[in-house]
Amino acid sequence: MHEYHNNILLGDCIELLDKIDQPFVDMVFADPPFNVGFRYDKYHDKLEKNNYLAWTRDWMTACLRVLKPHGSFYVAIADDYAAHIRIIGEELGLSVRNWIIWHYTFGQQTTQKFAKSHTHILYFVRDVKNFVFNDLAVRIPSDRQLYYNDARAISIGKIASDTWDCYSRVCGSFKERQGWHPCQMPELLLARAVAVSSNPGEMVLDPFSGSGTTAAAALQLGRNYCGFDISEDYVINSRKRLADLKTQIETNSTAPLNQLESFELKRLFVEMGIHAQTILDTPLFLEAFIKQFHIRMNNGKTYDRSAIQKALKELTTWVAR
Repeated sequence: MHEYHNNILLGDCIELLDKIDQPFVDMVFADPPFNVGFRYDKYHDKLEKNNYLAWTRDWMTACLRVLKPHGSFYVAIADDYAAHIRIIGEELGLSVRNWIIWHYTFGQQTTQKFAKSHTHILYFVRDVKNFVFNDLAVRIPSDRQLYYNDARAISIGKIASDTWDCYSRVCGSFKERQGWHPCQMPELLLARAVAVSSNPGEMVLDPFSGSGTTAAAALQLGRNYCGFDISEDYVINSRKRLADLKTQIETNSTAPLNQLESFELKRLFVEMGIHAQTILDTPLFLEAFIKQFHIRMNNGKTYDRSAIQKALKELTTWVAR
């Protein structure tokens, strides 16, 4: 059991999870192969439909067996199988809280139909009366706060919608891109799910670890992680990515804003969708940002205003690519 703790393991997720005899996971985020004919390092993503659905049921069952009673279960999937996964999840006893649409820029261009620019993310829980939802972690300033200074605005901000349109796909030229893996989700998108559906110190499982992005988000948010992949190359490179990130976290531990705080500040900035310089130049925006950052951190700490402004200043030139 110890080897599963904060590690990316080589092997099939079903086989590895079958070795565990008790629930140890607080949250699952799965980004499985979409069955669209893509060739990964060790896997050709093209099964006959019924075989793919049977395999989907098997890996979801394996994950569910190790998910604690209060756990959440996210599945990212393309159009063809989204409805099937919802049905499978419900047949396994999961309840849908949201059917999230991740709408992104840099969509895949087509010539004979509308260009694809979204992925589905099915958000399930085991128990509709007992689950983690850290609402402060996903609140953003509302238009009433930012543009109208309306006294009727909810003072702690509004909860983000189920259309996640602030995260671009991770394209080949982006700094975040791990060149050794062909498909990668954005760290900040994973961070939103991890932050809202788990608590610090809890365990996040990714059964198809790939580039290690779920683990990277979990690590930066103070969660534990466990990931599996059938590619030795992906496992080796993911472990290196996470080792480098741990060194970075330790290096930044004494900075005015540590790694967690800097990560959460960037996430808030991206989710607000307003250019950093505009925030700095608009007193109402800046006050709302600083207030929301304190609310999001929710740790009783008072952050130095100049440190937040400095971090925002650094983001005036930041782009994902």
